[in-house]
Amino acid sequence: MTGVLNNVSHVGNGTSNASIKAEVEDDIPLSEKLKRSRMHSSSSDDDDIPLSAKLAQMSKKPKLEPPVSPQPRNKSQGDQRKEHSKSSNEKIKKENTLSSPSKVRKHEKPEEEVWRWWEEQKKDDGVKWKFLEHKGPLFAPPYERLPSSVHFHYDSKPIKLSDHAEEVAGFYARMLDHDYTTKEVFNHNFFRDWVKTMNEEERRTIKSLSKCDFREMHQYFLKLSEERKNRTKEEKQKIKEENLQIQNEYGYCILDGHKQRIGNFRIEPPGLFRGRGNHPKMGMLKKRIMPEDVIINCSKDSKVPAPPKGHKWKEVRHDNSVTWLACWTENIQNSFKYIMLNPSSRLKGEKDWKKYETARCLHKVIDKIRADYRADFKHKEMRIRQRAVALYFIDKLALRAGNEKDEDEADTVGCCSLRYEHIKLHEELNGQPYVVEFDFLGKDSIRYQNAVSVPKRVFKNVKLFLKNKKENDDLFDRLNTTVLNQYLRELMDGLTAKVFRTYNASRTLEEQLERLTNPDDPPHAKLLAYNRANRAVAVLCNHQRSVPKSFAKSMENLQKKVQIPYNSSSYIADRCKT
Repeated sequence: MTGVLNNVSHVGNGTSNASIKAEVEDDIPLSEKLKRSRMHSSSSDDDDIPLSAKLAQMSKKPKLEPPVSPQPRNKSQGDQRKEHSKSSNEKIKKENTLSSPSKVRKHEKPEEEVWRWWEEQKKDDGVKWKFLEHKGPLFAPPYERLPSSVHFHYDSKPIKLSDHAEEVAGFYARMLDHDYTTKEVFNHNFFRDWVKTMNEEERRTIKSLSKCDFREMHQYFLKLSEERKNRTKEEKQKIKEENLQIQNEYGYCILDGHKQRIGNFRIEPPGLFRGRGNHPKMGMLKKRIMPEDVIINCSKDSKVPAPPKGHKWKEVRHDNSVTWLACWTENIQNSFKYIMLNPSSRLKGEKDWKKYETARCLHKVIDKIRADYRADFKHKEMRIRQRAVALYFIDKLALRAGNEKDEDEADTVGCCSLRYEHIKLHEELNGQPYVVEFDFLGKDSIRYQNAVSVPKRVFKNVKLFLKNKKENDDLFDRLNTTVLNQYLRELMDGLTAKVFRTYNASRTLEEQLERLTNPDDPPHAKLLAYNRANRAVAVLCNHQRSVPKSFAKSMENLQKKVQIPYNSSSYIADRCKT
């Protein structure tokens, strides 16, 4: 073994070294020679570079060279040269295959050109667009009757319903296991509207909802739901592709030469109105919207979307002062419904931009406005005092202004519509002086509960406002949202009570990000800081999720797990499963 090493050492240091080196150099491809020459020329200058700089260069990842095409070779060369050339080329090819950016990007989607509309010159002439073209809305599919084996029963007897009556009965049958069907208002409204869809014979037979049996229909719908959940991967992929095709056809429009995404191009299918909270109209029938109910809005020089076969549009408009693409009137609240553009579109972006620019303008005058309403706490006129206190609550607590509600609307309130029963006063509560306790249903019937310490003058004013009042009496009986906003517009152009909420939410987010974010933190820490800042805004604005249907069951299961002793066999078995 030692002799072999000596022979190798001798060959490496002997006089034949030059000839061996020359033969090896002949076997090296031209591309490798050029590469070596570059490395050699650069290494000759390395002696002047400090050691720390060399180490820094070594730590950097080398920039990968693009693949070099192999040079043509003479077939008369020896076998050894062929094998060496082949292995060298394969090595280079393998390295470039692993690192080639073209291979990595092969399956990536090309980036769509972004319309930088915010860099364009803006005009305040009221014109929202110059050209608008779209395909119109997508209507709900027509009703398909139930199989002949599925029956509706009345007074224990099967009855074959007419198409429209069966469809509406199906809406109720789907909700049979829902809390809504236990509510008297829901059932009353449903039955009243359902009877209107029946023919004369059905009306004579079906007289009471209590005798109606929807269970067989309900079981059928549960079966369909299970079949949808148990679809194969191929079936789900096919449906996904069909939906994508529909999205590409109806989900985009051309706005001033740019392709823009539409927010929701599907018209809501018929069903039973639910509403939020204890809405007095829950259970009423939401009628099927037909093309004859829909107004289309597009530019004069565009192709007007074709209505479904056998139908026509209610009207075709060319109004470029509005941002909607189609609209119709729904029958429950008798309000307009619109098809609008996606939040990422130019029209939606401009609207949001203006909203936040108005909030930025408020920042310049907020100190003066606050000083004015604080001074009005002592005003001689009661209406001025009420306006000042309401503005204080809107500013400090980010309350919505609130509008007057009709009897057929949900009983939700805001600051200006607060009533006697929504307020409690405490001279001291939990160590805090002059506490005003709020408890009311706000927008979307989300409960607002908050106890806040206020200045003594505000506390005394609220106490004065409540004097000689009883339940259902307004706290601010000399103020409404219209009067308040009219006053605010005098202070600043475009200022409304809503702007205070936008301003304070933005300000809170900015302050929280400044406090929680460290520029040197890794991305996951910055994301956590952003989420925490967002949570602070959500708390300020009382943004919260409604309680899910499965909440009670989930809490019951968690409670059972808490009660199981750690050393019990049930606990150990459960941990082993997970």
